[in-house]
Amino acid sequence: MCASALVSSTRRLSAVLGSALVLGPRRPIIDLSYSSHFMDYGGSAIPPTMRKLVVRALSPRFGDAVHVDTCPVPTPGDAELLVRNRFVGINASDINYSAGRYDPSRKPPFDAGFEGIGEVVGLGLSASARFAVGDAVAYFGEGAFAEYTVVPAEKTVCVPSVKPEFLTLLLSGATAYIALRRLGDLAAGQTVLVTAAAGGTGQFAVQFAKKAGCHVVGTCSSDEKAGFLKTIGCDRPINYKKEDLGSVLRREYPAGIDLVYESVGGDVFDVAINSLATHGRLIVIGFISGYQSDLGIAPVRSAALSAKLLVKSASIRGFFLPHFLADYREAMETMLRMCSSGQLVCEVDHGDLAPGGRFVGLESVFRAVDYMYAGKNIGKVVVEVAPAVNSKL
Repeated sequence: MCASALVSSTRRLSAVLGSALVLGPRRPIIDLSYSSHFMDYGGSAIPPTMRKLVVRALSPRFGDAVHVDTCPVPTPGDAELLVRNRFVGINASDINYSAGRYDPSRKPPFDAGFEGIGEVVGLGLSASARFAVGDAVAYFGEGAFAEYTVVPAEKTVCVPSVKPEFLTLLLSGATAYIALRRLGDLAAGQTVLVTAAAGGTGQFAVQFAKKAGCHVVGTCSSDEKAGFLKTIGCDRPINYKKEDLGSVLRREYPAGIDLVYESVGGDVFDVAINSLATHGRLIVIGFISGYQSDLGIAPVRSAALSAKLLVKSASIRGFFLPHFLADYREAMETMLRMCSSGQLVCEVDHGDLAPGGRFVGLESVFRAVDYMYAGKNIGKVVVEVAPAVNSKL
């Protein structure tokens, strides 16, 4: 029965019974003719309220900008899914978002978080053509830092299971895969430098460059990270806390670097530009060294940049994932196959060695962001929002 028919029928019944039946305040109505099939009330015990992280003030200091709010659990629309988030991913860009840098016209409050993975616990009628309650799905979009998120069905990806390893592919893996494929012009025998190579996206850039037959150099900040990089195929890890990056590149790679996958900015960007080979390319996927500043950008000293590019016929290319969404589905399908078959390492850092321990619960997102910006993580930083639930449906 539709909402209007239900109200009309109730009013007729009220006229018959007189004052014995009084209509209450109007509220959104779930179509009960199919809700038992499309809302997993018994299996997941959907509560009336939930918690989510909301940007209340614009600031590059995540803890100052974001607060935990309690609100009703939303009901999915016709073409939407209600996802119970099991894991959410932490990204360097979370701070840019909370600072209002992606869309200056948008004013607080707005929801935080970009990527999540979990189970479908509710869905609209048309969404049921492709999905069912209990399906494991991953997505990237606004509002992931929440216990439940409503996501357009067309923007979700079915995954084999709710494993955090699959979550690493959504932004970090896809950025490396698409950037290198579309902008990298990789060829066997080339030398590739990956900065922040042991991080969430760096780990994938190392592996994809290696699979293309390249010699891979990766920067990192500890011997533990250097050891990890060797396990995923990095030919020359450089712990910049012990070795000078510029000196190593000049001494060991005098012909220069063919491709740089750059996410640090500042001094590292300067060194990378000076180290480019003839026809060298540098892909900018970020500049994390400046994100926590008020400007959001770390100063560079690449004087006469145009001359440096000219004399080497070199180039700088920017990559922002939302501009390459036409490539996204193919990238995800390929990476999911590789991950499932063991051809791709998807390293997850749950924060077991972080102050305060493992990142569990929505509030630990704040610790996880600080942990990543302290440069402690190996792989993708992931927060476990909720434990597994065995559905009764």
